[in-house]
Amino acid sequence: MTKLEFTDTYCDLSSSELFNKVQSVMSEKRFKHSIGVSQTARKLAELNDYDPNKAALTGFLHDYAKEFPEEKFREKILKENYDPDLILYPPVWHGIVGASFVEEDLGIKDPEILTAIRKHTVGDRSMTTLDQIVFVADFIEPNRDFPAVDEARKVAFADLKEGMCYEIAHTIQFLVQKRQAIYPKMFEAYNSYVANKREI
Repeated sequence: MTKLEFTDTYCDLSSSELFNKVQSVMSEKRFKHSIGVSQTARKLAELNDYDPNKAALTGFLHDYAKEFPEEKFREKILKENYDPDLILYPPVWHGIVGASFVEEDLGIKDPEILTAIRKHTVGDRSMTTLDQIVFVADFIEPNRDFPAVDEARKVAFADLKEGMCYEIAHTIQFLVQKRQAIYPKMFEAYNSYVANKREI
């Protein structure tokens, strides 16, 4: 597998050190997904006049804490200043809480990178270009395989905002069909960008 190269602007670790550290906390499947998201984030950044290195790095790190033990997340949620209700939504912890582990473990301090990681699981009522890039890249990266993925890619590469709206709507529909709990911030994102077609 080809190693990814990043500039050292956002991290004190070398590209090789970062690559190895992230790989060490992930299964092979999760690591392959992270590389796919990084590559897709770079492509979306190039299409939307955004820094491709920063987008690729953020995409690579977005799931850093995905496979951490639940106890580790619970401890941080209960001890630090998180929404108390978050404890009820384990599927979104690796984004909202995981950004803190990225900062602590990897030395990433850039607030835009950390915010994009934080928002990639549920979105938000206000999202920057980087937030949208990572949110969408996670959904359409090459290893994803679901019935509507080709359409999702077509929409996203043509218009980033429309791609984000497509993903939010599709994800909520999927969770409702599975009768799974939906973190309230995802409804806020839906109302801002899908139902009300908010301009960014």
